[in-house]
Amino acid sequence: MEKKKILILGASGFIGNAIYKELCNYFNTYGTYCNARRTFESNQQFYYYNLEEDDIFELLNKVKPDVIISALRGNFAAQIIAHEHLVAYVLQNVCKLYFISSANVFDAYSKYPSYETDKTLSESIYGRLKIKIENMLLRMPKEKMAILRVPMVFGNGSPRVKEMKATIANNEPVEVFPNLVMNVTHDSKLTQQIHFLVSKNKTGIFHLGSNDLVHHEEFIQEILKRVGNFNALFKRVYTTNEERYLAVLPKENLLPKNYQTTYEEIINDHVIG
Repeated sequence: MEKKKILILGASGFIGNAIYKELCNYFNTYGTYCNARRTFESNQQFYYYNLEEDDIFELLNKVKPDVIISALRGNFAAQIIAHEHLVAYVLQNVCKLYFISSANVFDAYSKYPSYETDKTLSESIYGRLKIKIENMLLRMPKEKMAILRVPMVFGNGSPRVKEMKATIANNEPVEVFPNLVMNVTHDSKLTQQIHFLVSKNKTGIFHLGSNDLVHHEEFIQEILKRVGNFNALFKRVYTTNEERYLAVLPKENLLPKNYQTTYEEIINDHVIG
């Protein structure tokens, strides 16, 4: 049987590249890169794609993917046009579109965590961009798309952890939000979950984070205890006097037990690695 052909848009970014590494041994996997030219130019599975200048149709017609995973970042207006074109392509071809979305689609609801069928509403430009793209996908037949909402992503190579290490190295305080209640994930857990969804042809809306909640300050302190021997300084930022939730919890579309995780597992198993 021929291997499924997968195209990851934004495969040179942190999450896109982690997905590529997870899938490339199991599927016929292609990726796009924009900035990290030297790293990917010689890789035959990677195509140069500039979101603001290149026509996505050209690339799609060349690769003819069965599954497109969008982990694109960059100019917001260009992202919207690219996703309009992706939707048009998927509707006309035997193809599925998986979109990496964000907990920020719910950032206007701060009083409680959010579940898959909750109405989206955002106060941030980033959250509103994700909602706009989600809405395009929600107008498609359900079997053609999956919306993967992701909370804060950690992991040793993650921009968040790198930034914290650099901040500490410069003797600067790490910002923590004591009132922020969130769920979290780790790049290796997230990519395993996406692998499962793709291999089982799952579609619909999925919340890919820990099944439980943690305060931002507590989580960051626990991570920093494990990534090095240093006394970090903390700068506590209070955006509100009350607890504020930014969490996407799974309820409707639960993954099998071995693909679920808790924030403590993410601290213990992964961040040390």
